[in-house]
Amino acid sequence: ELEKAQAASNILFGNATSEALRSLDEATLLQVFEGVPQFSITRADLDKSFVDIVADLCKVFPSKGECRKMVQGGGVQLNKEKVQDAMRAVSEADLIAGKYLLVQRGKKNYYLITVE
Repeated sequence: ELEKAQAASNILFGNATSEALRSLDEATLLQVFEGVPQFSITRADLDKSFVDIVADLCKVFPSKGECRKMVQGGGVQLNKEKVQDAMRAVSEADLIAGKYLLVQRGKKNYYLITVE
């Protein structure tokens, strides 16, 4: 339990990697991100671009333009990895525990997207 708590706090406040995030079990992941805004999309939405998912479907960003600007500035992460291209497709391979995407906007704004 202590190791889970340390891993969770490292994900939120440290420089955790995508591997550390993926190592969490589903219950711990949901517990860590309990207070963050959450959105749901369908599996059919997975082949859309990152910008379409986070700006249109989930409203993590108020507009596609703002999303693209933040991506260009290096301020957006998907599952603890910097998003290099706002137009990149989001796929099954990106999912954590087979159904979650973690979007980080800036340093402290997290959003959990559930794929159903």
